Amino acid sequence: MSEPRRHPAFRSARPASAAWNVAKTAFHSALFWLVFLGAGPWLLVRLEHALGLAPWQFPGQRALATVLFAAFGALNLTSGLVMARHGRGTPLPLDMANELVVVGPYRHVRNPMALGGLGAGFALGLGLGSTFTITYAIAGGVIWDAFVRPIEERDLHARFGEPYARYRDALRCWWPRLRPYDGAAPRIRL
Repeated sequence: MSEPRRHPAFRSARPASAAWNVAKTAFHSALFWLVFLGAGPWLLVRLEHALGLAPWQFPGQRALATVLFAAFGALNLTSGLVMARHGRGTPLPLDMANELVVVGPYRHVRNPMALGGLGAGFALGLGLGSTFTITYAIAGGVIWDAFVRPIEERDLHARFGEPYARYRDALRCWWPRLRPYDGAAPRIRL
């Protein structure tokens, strides 16, 4: 069986201090939030308004959206910091971690950053009463799952081999498990 090939867009980070990796991750996260959780939803709400589509509302909507946004946003940001500190790199594909990270949120779900970012987008759409923003978040998840995740997972397997394969087989991508991953042989999951 041949070795998995690495994708040219996925490059390991140069050696750097944990503080520098955290600073780069904070910058990348701020940029992601500005574009995908700021400008994107703002444009979609403006488009809905231009099309005469009023925001929808229901009792408790803002409170629910606030709680979900805080939880998913915290998951996204915490995951990035854990990746930077323990992975000796950043979550960005052009500056990827040099170590397989299986601590913190990564013990419960394979890509907590994607889950957190997409969940925050969904919560934002919920709070705004914006069908377009919720659709945007769901489409982002579908695109990530169909196109980005397979490339990323091939690269992770090429770099980390069997330890990554065990990790991948033990955890789902989107649905967290309550019992943390401990590195043991995976159980069969449905």
